[in-house]
Amino acid sequence: MNYTERLQNVAVLGAAGKMGSGILLLTAQEMADLSLMPENKDKTFVLYAVDISAKALADLMIYIKGQVVKAAEKKAVQLRKVYADRADLVENYDIIDQYVFDVMNIIRPVTRMEVAYDCSLIFEAIKEDPALKVKIFSSIEKNNPNKPWYYTNTSSIPISQLDEEASLGGRILGVHFYNPPAVQKLVEVIRGKNTLNEVNDFAYEYIKKLKKIAVPSNDFAGFIGNGHFMRDALYGINEAMNLNKSMTWVEAVYCINKVSQDYLVRPMGIFQLIDYVGIDVCSYIMSVMNPHLKDEDLHSDVLDKMISLGVLGGQFASGSQKDGFLKYEKGGPSAIYDMEKKTYVPFAEFQAKCEAWLGSLPASWKPWKTVSFDKKKDAILTSYYNDLKLIESNGANLAKKYHLNSKAIGQKLYDDKVANSLEDVNTVLMTGFFHAYGPVNEYLK
Repeated sequence: MNYTERLQNVAVLGAAGKMGSGILLLTAQEMADLSLMPENKDKTFVLYAVDISAKALADLMIYIKGQVVKAAEKKAVQLRKVYADRADLVENYDIIDQYVFDVMNIIRPVTRMEVAYDCSLIFEAIKEDPALKVKIFSSIEKNNPNKPWYYTNTSSIPISQLDEEASLGGRILGVHFYNPPAVQKLVEVIRGKNTLNEVNDFAYEYIKKLKKIAVPSNDFAGFIGNGHFMRDALYGINEAMNLNKSMTWVEAVYCINKVSQDYLVRPMGIFQLIDYVGIDVCSYIMSVMNPHLKDEDLHSDVLDKMISLGVLGGQFASGSQKDGFLKYEKGGPSAIYDMEKKTYVPFAEFQAKCEAWLGSLPASWKPWKTVSFDKKKDAILTSYYNDLKLIESNGANLAKKYHLNSKAIGQKLYDDKVANSLEDVNTVLMTGFFHAYGPVNEYLK
């Protein structure tokens, strides 16, 4: 079965979710593009969007259509060539409408998983629950005579575990898209110890067609991305707990969040990033990773307490941020949650005190956005960190420790053979997390 044949009958499980919807959108467009090639005009392409909620699937179809319209508008010139033999398609809007129809016509929204019993390729983007994934894979495997390939979007569960427990015979691969899949360029690719070469090779061809960047990760719980993020988050939480001995909790969170954002020249602070992913999601990922780790304990009582209080972070269906450690107003943080008082404390009540305690940033500092898109960013960062070395303020000292710990995490991922190279570690953090620079660098020694 060649590339095109493999993509003729596909299912996306968890299609209405945050990750599944993006994978469905990308796959639908790739399948539609294949169907429009002259040699494929007589072939049938079907993409099942599988989810438990009919309402969510209805909303999904509205979302997909809107995104396909935008994509078609951007490539109207290219589409004109695709539809060159259609004399009835004259204006750009005719061509755009036809492409939208062709993409949407491939998708079949369904609430019954049984449709996957006929598919040759299955993308899985359901809840990050090993037992649930194994249950679903096992059911498909027992009822699907086509020996389908399984591409799981897991961000932390070892692929070999899923393969062995569901008896998939090596026909499974970790294909970890980053959120949101339609925008993010990074895809982590994780082979299990028995993953077949052809399953792996197809994924790289598919990812290339999507114009994404594939980075291989070895089959260790958490892989590269969460392997770094979970440890980085735990470090930040523990640093805030240390500061809490001499200042209030909201002050400590503010200081660590600012250090991990501004001082480290990152797009957001560590507590904001935890909120973005979801406090409960981060805690769960740590619990999935923890049994596979011999020399460390990835667990946070702080995350447990926030969850018990019902403060979970995460995102609304619109993509806007839910309140977590921080409260978000007008697109940015404005307050921090006090776990004892069970209320948010506005920045205005403590920000000036925290800023004075941290001290001033070096004069050479530039914000993340400026640094990230500057062709001379290495020189900018070298100058900044050279200046930071000379400062002994509270903020500078916290930043230097945080930076070196982040570097140590990256180095450990390579030493433990999670990553094949230090460059892969840096690529994941720069591409998947939008860091201006990779954690393994020589800015501080």
